[in-house]
Amino acid sequence: MIDFVIFVVSMGALIWGAEFIIKESERIAFHHNISEFIIGATLIALGTSLPEMAASVAASIKGQSDMAVANVLGSNIMNIALVLGLVFLIASRIAPHRDLFFKDSAWLLFPVIIFPLMILDGSLSRIDGFLLFAMMGAYVMFLIQSGSEEQLAELDVEMKKEVFNWPKTIALLAAGFVLVVVGADYAIESAANIARAFGISEWIIGLLLIAFGTSLPELVVSIKAARQGKADMSIGNIIGSNMANTSVVLGSAAMTRPLSIDLVNSSFDVFLMIGVTLMLVFITANRLYAKASGVMLLIVLAIFLQHALSA
Repeated sequence: MIDFVIFVVSMGALIWGAEFIIKESERIAFHHNISEFIIGATLIALGTSLPEMAASVAASIKGQSDMAVANVLGSNIMNIALVLGLVFLIASRIAPHRDLFFKDSAWLLFPVIIFPLMILDGSLSRIDGFLLFAMMGAYVMFLIQSGSEEQLAELDVEMKKEVFNWPKTIALLAAGFVLVVVGADYAIESAANIARAFGISEWIIGLLLIAFGTSLPELVVSIKAARQGKADMSIGNIIGSNMANTSVVLGSAAMTRPLSIDLVNSSFDVFLMIGVTLMLVFITANRLYAKASGVMLLIVLAIFLQHALSA
């Protein structure tokens, strides 16, 4: 029981700390004349993946490869099947001005297709991790070059009206990093204890429990945006988050310590992540932003949960 309490508290600290880091980084950028588009291309794409990165790197350091990889696969599946499934059902109208296929979702195909090829030998090496990490750099460069004229409604423009306070910002940044590091460490440790106590594999714990916890920021932000009539923002954020998960999160974890992968146990989840990503690409390419798409994504979520819980 105590491990469940520690897990919930540590996940809360992890998510809360990530929020501190994102907000204070935005404040520094706003008050020091850094391009708003660069803020969006980096912070918004990477920020919501900070919990996943902290959890996966912590798992990698502890030698728990299953949790590190399963966290990314589960988070990517939940981001699309759960979060976007609900967004499509909740939003009354989705008509994005931005070409989400050409400028965003098509880029997801690179890491999602290359990742399965990298693990054919049963491991993700440091070189593999570096190559995945470099893909995010290419994506960010593309965003900056292709869309610097676009206004990012995600950013809190009200920050510009604030009086900047360095001591407060540094204190909150420090608090955020402490919460993220400590939260990730305790989250992985308590999750491993839960797995051992109930005889559940670390793969399933990472795939469901940790993945759902680290996907909460995307869920909250996206549902809020959908209710405010900004569902296109939700789609863009999920695409950026999944791109960061597959490239930066997996890349960072592999560069920290090479990851071993059980191809037999992980194959269904790897193929499902590829499948749900292809569904997202198909939806954006054909602009199928409708409730029917939401229903189809939630059906995929049900298949994912049924398989994971019966494993």
